[in-house]
Amino acid sequence: MLTKLHVQNYALIDEVQLDLHSGLTIITGETGAGKSILLGALGLLLGERADSSALRDKNKKCIVEGNFVVQHPSFRQALAELDVDVEEETIIRREINAEGKSRAFVNDTPVNLTQLKNLGSWLIDIHSQHETIALNEASYQLNMLDSVADNHALLSDYKQQFKIVKQLTARLQELQALELQGKKDFDYLQFQLDEFLKMQLVPGEEQTIEQELETLENAEEIKLALTRAYSGLDGEESGVLQALNAVKATLSGVAKYNGSIQQLLDRLNSAFIELKDIANELESVNEEIHHDPTRTSLLRERLDDMFRLFKKHGVNTTSDLLRIQSETDAKLQQIGSLEEDIVKASAAMEQAGKKLKQLAQQLHKARAKAIPEFREAIAALLKDLGMPNAVLQIELTELEQLREDGNDKVVFMFNANKGEYPKALSKIASGGELSRLMLSLKSVLAGHTLLPTIIFDEIDTGISGDIAAKAGVILEQLGTRMQVVVITHLPQVASKGQHHLFVYKEDDKDRTVSRIRRLNDKERVEEIAKMLSAGTPGDAARKNARELLKN
Repeated sequence: MLTKLHVQNYALIDEVQLDLHSGLTIITGETGAGKSILLGALGLLLGERADSSALRDKNKKCIVEGNFVVQHPSFRQALAELDVDVEEETIIRREINAEGKSRAFVNDTPVNLTQLKNLGSWLIDIHSQHETIALNEASYQLNMLDSVADNHALLSDYKQQFKIVKQLTARLQELQALELQGKKDFDYLQFQLDEFLKMQLVPGEEQTIEQELETLENAEEIKLALTRAYSGLDGEESGVLQALNAVKATLSGVAKYNGSIQQLLDRLNSAFIELKDIANELESVNEEIHHDPTRTSLLRERLDDMFRLFKKHGVNTTSDLLRIQSETDAKLQQIGSLEEDIVKASAAMEQAGKKLKQLAQQLHKARAKAIPEFREAIAALLKDLGMPNAVLQIELTELEQLREDGNDKVVFMFNANKGEYPKALSKIASGGELSRLMLSLKSVLAGHTLLPTIIFDEIDTGISGDIAAKAGVILEQLGTRMQVVVITHLPQVASKGQHHLFVYKEDDKDRTVSRIRRLNDKERVEEIAKMLSAGTPGDAARKNARELLKN
């Protein structure tokens, strides 16, 4: 239940602090005093959107804070899933700055509007005049029927399964589209893959070919240079190695007399061996290099083929081409496996669809089963409200197409007087009839809702006299099962409250502000007497007010 409400800088409200209690709380005040403003502030706590126009003083931020005591496990679980501290009392705060930007906190933990709205669905049912209009909507009527049928868990399972079927359907359609496109692309992709496979590419091959071509195309020049180099090292007359042999022979004769000379001789031997090895390799390389026009032509042709593929695919290396080859092969494999994937996806969708139909059938049966009891309960309440011949007829029709809320179409038909044919609720001419029907519906629904608090904004519009008193009794009885707050202009209803709040306007310097205060017993008599009178209440009105409060 809602235990405290603090509103600051919102519309006509400068600052208001309310303590609320269980049972039936009445809110009265003149039209335009600001009673509905409180509902707007509460709406902010429940996740409704707001902008800077809600600010009374554009230089200050608007703050709305509510304290709630809710013990339902599902609500506490919802808090835990948001990493919000679960306390005995849940404090929700909403702040709106001058730019219209909003922040929300639950037990000082920031939350977004979607999260706040989800939490709000566990807290308060606000009945506004707009909701009476919404009663004509098929979706609203179906929601009411589901509440009476206690279909919360079943409907949640159905919606989850509907989501699964929707996802599977989208996946199947995606696979079918891929298969259709794949059939168009298959020949081209296969040609492209064959082209790659024919080439038998090797990573870095283009660099190896370019190097070999450089050698082949300059073979004569290279061989001449190698021959000269070899002669310079190992020529019979002027080779470096011949000269080194002579130097070695000279030093060998005296090396035994001096250790330093022996060391130099050793170094000469090492140099001689290294140069001899170089000479041999020069000769070997020279023998391997041949002027080969056929080989050159083949390599040039292969390199041209590679460059053609580079240009075709917009790449620069064989590694890039091999990557594209792998991707092309994967696409072909995917196209080849699409048929199998489609079969599996179709089977999964069919199985999920069967389960969805079963859940839809369960929903239909539960709704159909709830209708007679629902209808009788409404009829009994309408009889208490002075409509003994009123009948609420609920037509439930199964549709072929499954929707997010099942495959049922529900229509509420109503006739208020004996001998009349039932008509759609939108055809009800009397606002009082619609108010009494709405009050009856809400009263029955209260026994099936998980919400701890319900707020009625002028649910008694269009009724008066003895019927108003009976409406007050129904609201009073409803207050024994949950926290009920009623905004009313009827003294018969106002007298039934355990608590009475009075909203009024007064001038504060150069501005008008809305204020609210709790009435004591004497003030309640005076307020109800004013509601009974056309003008200033007299003794008779006060006496009548005392009688209403006493009863």
